[in-house]
Amino acid sequence: MNENKYNLGLVSISFRKHTPREILEAMNGAGLTHIEWGSDVHAPYDDMEKVKQIAQMQKENGITCSSYGTYFRLGVTPMDELEGYITAAKLLGTNILRLWCGNQSGDDMTQEQKRELIAQCKKASEIAGKHGVVLCMECHRKTFTQNLGDALDLMREVNSPHFAMYWQPFQWQTVEQNLAYAEAISPYTHHIHVFQWKDTQKFSLFDGIEEWRGYLGKFSTPRTLLLEFMPDDMLSSLGREADALRKIIGG
Repeated sequence: MNENKYNLGLVSISFRKHTPREILEAMNGAGLTHIEWGSDVHAPYDDMEKVKQIAQMQKENGITCSSYGTYFRLGVTPMDELEGYITAAKLLGTNILRLWCGNQSGDDMTQEQKRELIAQCKKASEIAGKHGVVLCMECHRKTFTQNLGDALDLMREVNSPHFAMYWQPFQWQTVEQNLAYAEAISPYTHHIHVFQWKDTQKFSLFDGIEEWRGYLGKFSTPRTLLLEFMPDDMLSSLGREADALRKIIGG
């Protein structure tokens, strides 16, 4: 693996208790260059003044916004709110928005519910296309993309360059299951959230070096890698976890 081909960054929700400035300064100290701002605390889409301030702080710290981590749930959040999130993303300097796909696994949905959700996804992708942005689905439990088959069906049904995926390992599944999901979803994946969990227990990324090298090997080209959560939730641990990330991609 070639470190120079990867963008290395952080998901801001890792440190909800810290200010954007504190996070950006810590990123500089850790040698990280890209950030995904969360819409829940740090960069709310309905507070454009705050979003503009964050954009200026990014510039001052030499940090690039890789993506906007929204809590927009397709099929749940009113569709007329989507353009507000898109506006905020563009102010932050990114054309990639992270969304959640529904609020339940496909296993818990009827065929009619699935059709309705996919129709909402198609509508959202059309809006994204008009604005030149990409909506990426979070690979998350209790959403439609929990199961690989449903995620693949969704990508094929929507079939739009403005509708894509993130990937992250499911911490309650086996490494083999996560490898299979990563390989299959790779063609649709933009960014990867990086953490080392087993069930609800958090570990240092240093404990998952070889595991993560296996995961990244399933993606045909380097992606943006975003650290998400520290093993102890401490900002002071960011430098060590960034070192582990560099070790993973350093070969």
